[in-house]
Amino acid sequence: MTLTITSLIGQEKPIGIVIHGGAGYMNQANLSEAEIEAYEKKLNDALSIGYTILLEGGTSEEAIVAAIKTLEDSPLFNAGKGSVLCNEEIAEMDASIMLGKTLNAGAVAGVQLTKNPITAAQIVMTKSPHVILSGKGADEFAKKSGLAMEKPAYFITEQNLERIKLLKSEDKSEVEPTLPIDKRKNGINDLKFGTVGAVALDQNGDLAAGTSSGGMANKKNNRIGDSPIIGAGTYANNQSCAVSCTGHGEYFIRLAVAHEVSALMIHRRWDLDKAASYVIHQELENLGGKGGLIAMDRQGNVSMPFNTSSMFRAVKTNQGLSEVSIFK
Repeated sequence: MTLTITSLIGQEKPIGIVIHGGAGYMNQANLSEAEIEAYEKKLNDALSIGYTILLEGGTSEEAIVAAIKTLEDSPLFNAGKGSVLCNEEIAEMDASIMLGKTLNAGAVAGVQLTKNPITAAQIVMTKSPHVILSGKGADEFAKKSGLAMEKPAYFITEQNLERIKLLKSEDKSEVEPTLPIDKRKNGINDLKFGTVGAVALDQNGDLAAGTSSGGMANKKNNRIGDSPIIGAGTYANNQSCAVSCTGHGEYFIRLAVAHEVSALMIHRRWDLDKAASYVIHQELENLGGKGGLIAMDRQGNVSMPFNTSSMFRAVKTNQGLSEVSIFK
């Protein structure tokens, strides 16, 4: 799904935020009204927090971090507290952030103790000379930097514990679910690729993007997906756009999906919607990948294409665009 809105000369400077809570194969028939309402409420909560920051003159960086933290703190989404579990039945989380003005970026991979991985990515960007830290070293850096830490049990929900035991009993990973969820043997009725993310445009005209993920359920050998990889799962450049992706990470890495959207805008002079839609519906589809992305440019235009049956998403701009959606 794509939405485009263009600011007019003479109007107030465009600001806005777009968030996502993962793409996948959620079947509307398998979700109760109460479940749908809970998802939409949390999306709206995160959206409102980020948008209020922008209205009050805050930066796009501040807005996306606040919005993503809200989703990480919710057990509804596969990031932070709601992260799916790896084969060892613990959460291994990834996150990244990038600023469009400076191209500065930070990321963490495989953290197990940091309460909000997006804040760990942020301090890697602001307080270290590196772009990516991983594993124990990333958790230690976060702790030394004063970030909130939790024991591994904090991140484990009953639903995800049940899921990992089922997947292990069938000896499979949620790598590439090609069937509608109601037709899969495991019967998990809310399968989605694990990511949350946000992109924003502030009053200074600066873009920022961030992504946070619990990764793939039943992943083994410290697998790392696209979420902490700058250019694959996250990218921001004031000359083009800000992008956060959600999907089968191996494909997003191979295509450098987030950067590809920006590159098409810069080198082919395509508009945001054409570039984002082409990457998802042509390049990703042709490779066999599934997922989606959210993107915003400096004019406040928004694009949210996905090639799965659903994607948790929400957007709000001061140019009149406001929406919270799950299904196509």
